[in-house]
Amino acid sequence: MPHIHIAEFKEVEFPLQEGGVSFNFIANNANFEEEKLISVTVDEDEFFLLVVDEEGKKLLKSDKLSRPASTYNVHKALLAYTKASGMDALSSNVPQSKKNIHLQEVAALKDIKYFATDFPNNEKIRIEVGFGSGRHLLHQALNNPDTLFIGIEIHHPSIEQVLKQISIKNIQNILVLNYDARLFTELVPSNIIEKIYVHFPVPWDKKPHRRVISTAFIEEARRILDIGGTLELRTDSEKYYAYSYETFIAFSKTTLHISKNRDIAIVSKYEDRWRKMEKNIYDVTMINDEDSPELSLDGDFEFSEVRLSGEDILKLNKKIEKLDGGFVNFERSYMLEDGVMLRLSMGSFDKPEHLYMIVKKDRAFYYPKMPLRSKSNLAAHKFLNKTLHG
Repeated sequence: MPHIHIAEFKEVEFPLQEGGVSFNFIANNANFEEEKLISVTVDEDEFFLLVVDEEGKKLLKSDKLSRPASTYNVHKALLAYTKASGMDALSSNVPQSKKNIHLQEVAALKDIKYFATDFPNNEKIRIEVGFGSGRHLLHQALNNPDTLFIGIEIHHPSIEQVLKQISIKNIQNILVLNYDARLFTELVPSNIIEKIYVHFPVPWDKKPHRRVISTAFIEEARRILDIGGTLELRTDSEKYYAYSYETFIAFSKTTLHISKNRDIAIVSKYEDRWRKMEKNIYDVTMINDEDSPELSLDGDFEFSEVRLSGEDILKLNKKIEKLDGGFVNFERSYMLEDGVMLRLSMGSFDKPEHLYMIVKKDRAFYYPKMPLRSKSNLAAHKFLNKTLHG
């Protein structure tokens, strides 16, 4: 992760602009004096920089909860704050290079709001979950120019690598999203997806709740796939294959195709290596046979008047509330110049959403993004609204 090792933290006067970066406000951890969050805006990205003591070093780096897909914008913000504050940098792994020209030209990278507000209505749409190097995604897009491909990835270097290739090859039918695919599927309209590719997902043998393939994910895949549409899992892990097969077959009605060491048109560099090692490759393909009802979710993420005092809001720190089908965890609390802020994890147990909520006087709002519109998140918001309203 990009960071700058600083001798001593120095606070600027907010708000401030420096080198194309807006520094909006600072949030001080209410329980740990050394931790601070700095709100920044670079281009259309709004996120936090984090000041923290780590392994005996004071570091300025990006906050992982709000970090944008553009690593360049993170670098730009880190360097701009260091310069504006006059802090002494003892060491840094942040490059001084300019933004890659290919990343300036490409418009494929989209925010989750793009999909939540007005989902694309192309006749043919395919989704690839965790595209990695992008070899398969790029190959499919080039060979199916009439199909829109949505590539979902959380690894930032992989995203920038694929965006560069999209620009160089002038590919017009790929959209890239930095988001959790398990959450993303909940906002996709029903029966519009032709294929979902899940190639070589992380097995998460020690943390199975983090696996992409789950009962909930398969249920959403069945809903969003068109009749005849497919969910294609490809894995080198025999344990993951066995777990996934049992998860698929547990449904009362399902159609599966199972393959072992099947040849496909394009393979990743890792698969090339595994084949040389004579490692087995497993494929599980689920075919959707049923039409699903339209997606319908009631409710919004607006807060009513806040009646709880700032002092009482800070007391929510570390509390966990279990709800029907979900939870709310008040992970950390912060002091603002004119209010308070809470770091939350909320929604589903299997795929929680992490974000911040700011409270100023009688007004509350999520920052820097709204929660994904899902059943579990709407239920969690309802609880939050009731708690703050008193």
